[in-house]
Amino acid sequence: MAKLKDGFQGECAIVLPGTVVRQMESDPFCRNLHVTDIGYYPTARYHFRERREPISQYILIYCTRGAGWYELAGKRYSVGSDQLFILPAEKPHAYGADLDDPWTIYWVHFKGEMAGIFAEGFSTPFSIPSGDDSRISTRLGVFEEIYRTLKNGYSSDNLSYSAAALYYFLGSIKYLGKYRKSHETHEGERDIVETAIHFMRENLSKRLTLADIARHVNYSPSHFSAVFSRRTGYAPVYYFNQLKIQQASTYLDFTDLKITQICPRLGIDDPYYFSRLFRKHMGMSPSDYKKYKKG
Repeated sequence: MAKLKDGFQGECAIVLPGTVVRQMESDPFCRNLHVTDIGYYPTARYHFRERREPISQYILIYCTRGAGWYELAGKRYSVGSDQLFILPAEKPHAYGADLDDPWTIYWVHFKGEMAGIFAEGFSTPFSIPSGDDSRISTRLGVFEEIYRTLKNGYSSDNLSYSAAALYYFLGSIKYLGKYRKSHETHEGERDIVETAIHFMRENLSKRLTLADIARHVNYSPSHFSAVFSRRTGYAPVYYFNQLKIQQASTYLDFTDLKITQICPRLGIDDPYYFSRLFRKHMGMSPSDYKKYKKG
């Protein structure tokens, strides 16, 4: 079996220097919980890691698309889309992408005096499906913020802020019910169109079809399409693509992500198709948009 440890198109990764990690370990705030490594691997074909000599960090892997596996304490587990797991510190392990449907993963290594509290109960696959009151996009936005903060350097403020954001990110998983309940709507407040748009936003990294969206609101594709188009003025899949381009514009405005890094976050495998889609909706290429003066 082919195995690849590094080098995935569109990947992002940061490994904090040992001196910085030791600084956080001695800091009164960061020593409770902090990041040591963080990254994003899209469609990570042949991704594989095996650590027979255990490491001191906990490892969270959050699969948003595709599938993979991991081995821990003599057991092998399968991982699918919208599932995550946390490998305990000081334990040998192995993990990798499925050969036929390689996973897209957000991953973070973390340590600290409270790290074990957040990791407890997640050594088996944990599902985080999208729903009417899910906040998956918000959670992943926090992950991206941690990454961007650390990419901007290791000042004391950046390290403290990334640690604070990590509390929120892990807390949204550890206390999933509370996280969702705090944002829930009352029954009847969200109609099928709002529900469908929320579902689209929660799944921007996927390739949803009309049938997928209609199934979520329990309508036939033809009936749902007619209702959605009448209310919004757009066909559902066209609207979904608008949301993807809206998110792409945010990435172009506020991050230094390359096109090859933006595409997989939007469920688009071909950068040339992305550029054509972007021009269709925005009237200019992504590179021209990035140079365009706004505000």
